Amino acid sequence: MLRSLRSKPLAVCLRSLLLLLGVIGVMWPALGRAPLSSAALAQDITERLLAGDRFQSGRLTGVLASIHFVPEPRPKSARLARAEALIWLRIAERELERNGPEQMDRDEATARDKVISSLALNPTDSCLWLMLYSIEVLRNGFDPRAVGFLTQSYATGPLEGWVALRRNSVALAAFESLSEVMQTSVVSEFAGLVDSDFTDAAALNLIGVGWEWRGRLLSGLVNVDLIPREAFAKRVARDGVTISVPGIQLDERWWR
Repeated sequence: MLRSLRSKPLAVCLRSLLLLLGVIGVMWPALGRAPLSSAALAQDITERLLAGDRFQSGRLTGVLASIHFVPEPRPKSARLARAEALIWLRIAERELERNGPEQMDRDEATARDKVISSLALNPTDSCLWLMLYSIEVLRNGFDPRAVGFLTQSYATGPLEGWVALRRNSVALAAFESLSEVMQTSVVSEFAGLVDSDFTDAAALNLIGVGWEWRGRLLSGLVNVDLIPREAFAKRVARDGVTISVPGIQLDERWWR
């Protein structure tokens, strides 16, 4: 059903979202090799960013410089713009980790501008719409006007599992303020996570930020296949949480 997910209060969820898109850890191998074309570079870095590859501190600006190197003047491609936006999001998130929100304003503003520029070239990119929503909430707190960006993320990528892994907890944090149509999309997405065997992520979403809406989320599992439904019930039970998953009856040992 889905192709490719921790529940926390809203601000923490949003920070985790940026972190999940981050690039911490190992040095990007391509930087030590012969220069790649700008298109190949953008494709490689985007895949690594979205996969959560980790980069050593200081490498991000080097990657940006490499992306900006083009032999002759030409309009920025959609792939280059997307890669640049994702890198600036990671830079802003790193500033938040190190120095707190008061020190990240400039990088955050740059990240927002880059996301908007990339969306002009990639208007159907559900990840970028989600990032724009997250940045707006980080900057200004929850604002109903920002929900339109979240709505666009669902509209442009309702079944993109790697986006759902990040998006579902963020949407659940704002669930009460969403329209009925949007709430239905969030519940369906949660069911899709269970059905696609993202059991840990779905369980954490339910017992964390989605707990207030557990009745509706659990009811939405009625059409999920039996095996992933049972696996989800067992996973939640291991945390000592009692729930009623449609069609599933667990042995008492699971609640001990």
